[in-house]
Amino acid sequence: MDYHHLNKQTMAFVMAGGRGSRLRNLTEKRSKPAVFFGGNFRIIDFVLSNCINSGIRKIAVLTQYKAHSLIRHLQRTWGFFNPSLGEMLEIFPASQQLDGVDWYRGTADSIYQNINSLGDKNIKYALILAGDHIYKMDYIKMLQQHIEEKAVCTVGCIEVPLEDASQFGVMGVDKKNQIQSFLEKPKNPPPMPNDPKRALASMGIYVFNFKDLKQILEEDTQDLSSEHDFGKNIIPKLVRQKMNCRAHPFSASCIKNPSYSEESYWKDVGTVSAYWQANIDLTTPSPKLDIYDSNWQIYSYQPTLPCAKFIFNDDNRKGYAVDSITSNGCVISGAEIKNSVISMNTKINSFTTVHNSVILPDSSVGRHSRLNKVILERNCHLPPKTVIGYDLEEDKRWFYVANNGAVLITESMIERWKVSR
Repeated sequence: MDYHHLNKQTMAFVMAGGRGSRLRNLTEKRSKPAVFFGGNFRIIDFVLSNCINSGIRKIAVLTQYKAHSLIRHLQRTWGFFNPSLGEMLEIFPASQQLDGVDWYRGTADSIYQNINSLGDKNIKYALILAGDHIYKMDYIKMLQQHIEEKAVCTVGCIEVPLEDASQFGVMGVDKKNQIQSFLEKPKNPPPMPNDPKRALASMGIYVFNFKDLKQILEEDTQDLSSEHDFGKNIIPKLVRQKMNCRAHPFSASCIKNPSYSEESYWKDVGTVSAYWQANIDLTTPSPKLDIYDSNWQIYSYQPTLPCAKFIFNDDNRKGYAVDSITSNGCVISGAEIKNSVISMNTKINSFTTVHNSVILPDSSVGRHSRLNKVILERNCHLPPKTVIGYDLEEDKRWFYVANNGAVLITESMIERWKVSR
């Protein structure tokens, strides 16, 4: 079968309206897809980079909650599409497209409200993606499976331990990966046919034939009992109707670090604990998610900043970082950085130690400070002699402490804490 024009016939819909409330104060000013990650990136950059690297250049991003930061990032970073070549990146904020409806009522409704705005752009396939996960994937391989198996719907899935599967939408499949059941966060998830200790969990990635999708969404919007959500309503209904719905294993299309050829990396960074861990994962000598792979680049907005700078080499005042990421515009001035991610335009002053921490852009840490397992929000400035992450009971009085002990610090928290000093 000829797949030469498959990428040009596919429209990617990126669901980027998530409130991200489990990320606590990190989403006070921005939606979850706009949260900074890995020094130079935003979370949404990973799914959009997957589209570009897969050759898919027709993209619609559907935004909703606290969308300004995200929209500004999309305009700055992703404005290189050429409409004369059939390329597009359309941004669809929630607007009153239907009478009496102000917000998107669900993931399916967000597409329904905007699908007719796209016009006739030679679209044969719809690729539906979540904008808030960290992974690298070649979507073309999933589209090829969808066509070869003549599926009505194909669902991207990962293998998870059975005891963790209740956090996801779980698919029961036969030996040919045809979906027999689709259960949203079930108490008793069905195991995989060939592995009773694992289950197939939905990644929130779906492929439809474009014409089929329009008809399915039209029927769903007329259903007053529906929540207009792909995971809760659309996919389970298709499965109940015995439609040809297939599971696509993520391992078949994941772009892996060769050092971990048997493992597929996908993370939902939806909690403060998971967000901290995913960032720290990048500081290992050979991380499972390889952001340095020039064959599958992660693109993002890069402001004009000088290179990172490390200064002072005195016996008791050395500026250095080990097993860490430091970004453009950073100045490490006589400070010790270990197992940490230091984002753009940040200054760490002398006689300070920063261990196992994530420092977001435009921040600073004063002299003689000690930070351990900290997430410092953007534009936060810690005064000299700050000690955080060594007495969690004291930290809980002023900051947010996650289940794994990571301490989230924001500007408003710092102001309250300063008053007590």
